[in-house]
Amino acid sequence: MKHFFKKLAATAVAVPLALGATFASADTIKIALAETPSDELAAFFVALDRAKANGLDYEWTAFSDEELAIQAVLSGQMHIGFGTPYSAMQRSKAPLRIVFQLSKLKFFPVTTKKYSKLEDLNGEPILLHSRGGGTDSIANVIESTLGMEFGERSYVPGSSNRVAALLGGRADATIIDLSNKNKLMRSDAAGDFNVLEMFDVESSDEALFGNLDWIQDNSEDVQIFVDALLSVYKDMHEDPTIIRRETNPDGPIGQLPAEILAELDGFYADAVEAGLYSPDGGGRAAAQADMEWYSAAGQLEGDPSTLNIEDFWYLAPLDAAMN
Repeated sequence: MKHFFKKLAATAVAVPLALGATFASADTIKIALAETPSDELAAFFVALDRAKANGLDYEWTAFSDEELAIQAVLSGQMHIGFGTPYSAMQRSKAPLRIVFQLSKLKFFPVTTKKYSKLEDLNGEPILLHSRGGGTDSIANVIESTLGMEFGERSYVPGSSNRVAALLGGRADATIIDLSNKNKLMRSDAAGDFNVLEMFDVESSDEALFGNLDWIQDNSEDVQIFVDALLSVYKDMHEDPTIIRRETNPDGPIGQLPAEILAELDGFYADAVEAGLYSPDGGGRAAAQADMEWYSAAGQLEGDPSTLNIEDFWYLAPLDAAMN
């Protein structure tokens, strides 16, 4: 399975990325994932199955990191992508727009016992997910909020891989997601690590975005997709076990190791309780939170109060799904 995902990512990276591509209607929506399928993506794949049942034809490719997924959408190689491409939105001539908040930035600084508070990490190396991604922005805001500066930043995609680095003694500090934080702190090794106190964050970690021209040219398919996502997120808040029960055993999530599948109920129950997923797809509240967060993180230029959310979000599909 891992070899299959790596092959997909390698194939995607090898395709030339020519900016300024022409977008046209497509029979199949091409989706750029920013990582390989995991328990965190189970709800997304349930939504894909619902959308497929309503006539959506799609294919997905797992890229090795968010930057490659963003470039693939910019080039026209892929139609819809995962990420929070705010910097690319401002600097690119392509009209990228977000249509749905997939998850919030609910991440946790976890360290060895060398550190007991965020300020202790001043000048210290830290392991993050990807350059310009969610954990990078968290590190930026920590620095600006606390008046400190991390030491060398290293990048290892995947919270589980960063946990492995902690356990293997290859890192002393990282920022990881809710699922892996809970797994680590419930394990026999929990006594070796600290979860540092962190301020609350409501902005987007992962969002679904595409080129506005393509979105409008393919509005019916995009609407099917957003409708399916919203239905899953609402159902998940009513009953988190819906994700495990609707996961296709023959799909990419259903083929994950049995121990991961056995924890889906617990993961989504924890995620809903922690507010990781918005039952209304984020919308204007998420967009405004993003303006403030990503400005503070240095990925948006300008006073957030003067930024127009419609320059970054296209809300028509979500508004229609909510009605």
